[in-house]
Amino acid sequence: MKRVLSWLQVLLLPVFVTGAAVAGDFTEGTEYLRLAKPQATSVQDKIEVVELFWYGCPHCHKLEPYINDWAANKPEDVEFIRMPAILGPGWELFAKAYFTADLLGVLETIHPALFAEIHDRRSRINTDEKLRAFFLNNGVKAEDFDKTFKSFAVAVKVNNARLMTQRYAITGVPTLIVNGKFSTSASIAGGNPNMIKVINHLVDQERQLAGASVEPAVTSTGQ
Repeated sequence: MKRVLSWLQVLLLPVFVTGAAVAGDFTEGTEYLRLAKPQATSVQDKIEVVELFWYGCPHCHKLEPYINDWAANKPEDVEFIRMPAILGPGWELFAKAYFTADLLGVLETIHPALFAEIHDRRSRINTDEKLRAFFLNNGVKAEDFDKTFKSFAVAVKVNNARLMTQRYAITGVPTLIVNGKFSTSASIAGGNPNMIKVINHLVDQERQLAGASVEPAVTSTGQ
């Protein structure tokens, strides 16, 4: 009898180990990193998740269905913020595009359309004039675009995005920042689906740390 039990233990051990690996928590320093300097969040009563992206990044484009699905099903105590990263002078144009669309109230249209224009249609939008033509082709009036694109409000938002890109100390995009404390990316999380699982894990962790009631996090599989 003991011999039979020993064989059963040997056979079942890989199952238990595999199950633990799947269900286990993610590890700081492996699937996510702690920021050297924690950053203040924009909201006090919610857990903040910031997506740093760049329209010219193919990896950001591939993340879109995953992050969109997650955002549509996120817990109510989570605040999701998109922020265009600025890692060089050439990144500023698309940051201005994002904030112009936001201030004009057309972000829901322009955001996916700009990704599609660059990555699906292979258009090179690398000048103010080409970006302006894109906005006009997507229903924005020339007068509205010109006034907003060159506005002080857009300049302030771009400067803030540049500053926060530096403070988060990121080296690439897309990067997700959770509550101003942790960062993760597809490269360290193990792909886009896993990156969503990591931010859900971190959100749950932050919620428990704050002593709030735990709300089940929605795990997205993307499209």
